[in-house]
Amino acid sequence: MIGLIENNGSAPVAGYLMPLVEGIFKEGGHLQTVLQLDHRPQQCAMALAVADSIESGNPLLFEAGTGVGKSLAYLIPGLIHAISTERPCVISSHTISLQEQIRSKDLKICRDLFKAVPELKPYASFKTALMVGRGNYCCTTRLNNALKDAQNGQADLFPNDEKNDLIRLAKWSAESGNGVVQELSPPPLPNVWDAVNADSSTCSRKNCDPAACFYQRARQQVQQANCVIVNHSLLFALINAGMPPGGEQPGILLPDDFVILDEAHRIPAIATDHFGIHLSNYAVDRALKRLYNPRNKRGALKKEGDHYDFAAIEEALAANHEFFSYLHDTFLTKDSIRRIHEPEFCENILSGPLKAVTERLAARIQKTDDERQQDELRDHRKRLLGYCDAVSGFIALAEEGHVHWLERGGKKGQIVSLRSAPLLVAPALRETLFSRHTAAVLTSATLSDGQKLDRFQSKVGAEAAEAQMESSPFDYPNHTRLFIAKDAPLPQPGAGRLDLDYLANMIAWCSRRVAGGTLVLFTSHLDLRKVRERNADFFKKINRPLFAQGLDHGRSELTRRFAEAGNGVLFGTDSFWTGVDVPGPALSQVIITRLPFEHPGHPVSEARSEDCRMQGGNPFADIAIPDAVVRFRQGVGRLIRRESDRGNIVVLDSRILTKPYGRHFLDALPMRNYERFSLQNREAVFNESAFV
Repeated sequence: MIGLIENNGSAPVAGYLMPLVEGIFKEGGHLQTVLQLDHRPQQCAMALAVADSIESGNPLLFEAGTGVGKSLAYLIPGLIHAISTERPCVISSHTISLQEQIRSKDLKICRDLFKAVPELKPYASFKTALMVGRGNYCCTTRLNNALKDAQNGQADLFPNDEKNDLIRLAKWSAESGNGVVQELSPPPLPNVWDAVNADSSTCSRKNCDPAACFYQRARQQVQQANCVIVNHSLLFALINAGMPPGGEQPGILLPDDFVILDEAHRIPAIATDHFGIHLSNYAVDRALKRLYNPRNKRGALKKEGDHYDFAAIEEALAANHEFFSYLHDTFLTKDSIRRIHEPEFCENILSGPLKAVTERLAARIQKTDDERQQDELRDHRKRLLGYCDAVSGFIALAEEGHVHWLERGGKKGQIVSLRSAPLLVAPALRETLFSRHTAAVLTSATLSDGQKLDRFQSKVGAEAAEAQMESSPFDYPNHTRLFIAKDAPLPQPGAGRLDLDYLANMIAWCSRRVAGGTLVLFTSHLDLRKVRERNADFFKKINRPLFAQGLDHGRSELTRRFAEAGNGVLFGTDSFWTGVDVPGPALSQVIITRLPFEHPGHPVSEARSEDCRMQGGNPFADIAIPDAVVRFRQGVGRLIRRESDRGNIVVLDSRILTKPYGRHFLDALPMRNYERFSLQNREAVFNESAFV
């Protein structure tokens, strides 16, 4: 081995990583002989490709089918290279379940391997850290300051309910290991958490001791870690906020890092969401009332502010209400989403009052000698200046190549948002991921349409990246049975009731036939709710627990309860098409109710279709079908998660048989044979070949 430790601290000799990784993953290698793990040629191929990418600094796209063991294939070379070169390896994923798997299982396997093999022992001392947004951490400095304010009799800052919550939070922080808000149940009151979280300039190395402050300790751990674990949403939020190293300095998130993005099929959608404007009336109202709330006379300016400060804030609050009410009444009374095509579509009555508040804050910062107060007010001022720019830029449609729209949301439709997103994310991703003089590895089980990776390459701006595919080692032809309903009514306007009755009947019948659990994937929340209404009594009668997304618990809790039930039925849409990992009989059947075409009416989809037509393309053939095929593959991939898994795939959409484009979906599947069935012959067809 020629690495950092045995090379007297100098840089490792070029080309050292590939033979080291090959010795671990090859047939008869350390993984097989030392840890008794199965040799998988596909895993070895991926590990070598990752090693070549991170050592050369060239980007890599790698599709690794279910069961390849991709986590170890990137973690082992990533950790070795991180320690040898003293460069951080950033691992980003989309789902919490994968993060937990990496932290609790895969990294432990890596450490056990390194400890057991003499030549790898120098790598066994690797350090890891989990990075979450700073607003999720409790800052003990701010907590202590808030406690002092509450104990000094300032009831206007913390009334009884908030004071009691503050005391509860203080007791929790004394026992908490990480100080992350997700650990606290029930969650703290919003005003209390605003006063104590680390999303403030007050929480800094100057003011906070890492031995006591949760965020500063976590920050220190990240700086010292060889492997930093983060989620995609935070990764792109930090990139968009300007965290990456500047200029020509290598690094995507941290100085001189290299990044591996698992579940990379989600990257285009997440990047689209983060590289644009997202500002709501609620956010502006909350930011202003954190300074001063006219109703209860509380806020950060309560002690330091004067009549003119309060008047400026009240005027901005009134302008915020008037501005967003006008947008709601003019554009969103009938539709929850309205695309904006022309600039200056409304008068900007909000930026001026917001700017006036920032000027009052600037004057207040100059007048106070309290450094803590100065830091807090600077944070508020920076936030409001960002809101000013966002409102002005949105009204002017200032971002070229962006789609702009208004959106109404919230439980009562009371939240109005300004939204924008890039028409194409490839240029932004090309700049932020693939032009940073370091390796970016993107991997997933479903990057392609089942045939080629070129469409995903162009979608993310990775045309120059190496692209490889390794199929799943699982025996799909013998472990899965595919059934397609030939009599499923076509989804047409006005036939909703007939469609839903058919779906409810088929779902109930198919679910009852298997002893294990059934995952039912919908493309519509409304369809999900309506079918649940039809089937709830049936499943209760046959003692099958029924779980439904959006009606019961959160996604992770729903999945956990479904897995524990063993014979449950889970109705899911959106996120349940991907990332659900329930091995064994607890998931014995996947029912796909409709081919997963995206709704074409969303402003981003609409704009991309228009751009496709302008380029001479066909939006349905060039965008809708390929995107739906990838999502279809993801849904099918929920079934077989381990080598011993067996089960049924049931497709209740006859278009896969009757439409010319149906062949694209069938060709993307890991099995070729399927059975047609109908309401009339389903008993005979399933009795002959289905797993029960």
